[in-house]
Amino acid sequence: MKTSLRFNNAVQKLYNAFHNHTLHPEDCKQCAVGNILNNQDFWKHLSDDHGSLTLNYVGLVNQKLGKRFNGFTPLELLQLERTFLKGCGYQLPLHHKNHKPKNPTHPDTLFNGLQAVVSYMCKLDNIPDVMDCSSLFKFKSEKTSMRSLQTIE
Repeated sequence: MKTSLRFNNAVQKLYNAFHNHTLHPEDCKQCAVGNILNNQDFWKHLSDDHGSLTLNYVGLVNQKLGKRFNGFTPLELLQLERTFLKGCGYQLPLHHKNHKPKNPTHPDTLFNGLQAVVSYMCKLDNIPDVMDCSSLFKFKSEKTSMRSLQTIE
């Protein structure tokens, strides 16, 4: 399967962060997007709320100018971060009153977030979801099976 350079680079950085224990959902330099952007936090100025998909003035200007950061547009970066936070179990936008995981750096929590991010990046690049293992087991969900039955009837 052929993948894009941005996909390969992002997955490599996320893999390294996960295994080096330098991934933290609440740190703008160590979250999914922070790691993709070489542990920089400038991206947090693209939106007013962590976990929001609403670009602020700075984000809109960069988006309209066609700016890309390590291959991703400002809106794609916000979507990646939102996907990561939701996958980790956060209620968004990130706020001290909203629900968050008890242990945000637990490997299971981080893996769930990373799984969601990699799946989303596959959608962005129009490639099969590398995180979907159902084809390995030739498994079809009940939803898929029910749709097939309804089509037959």
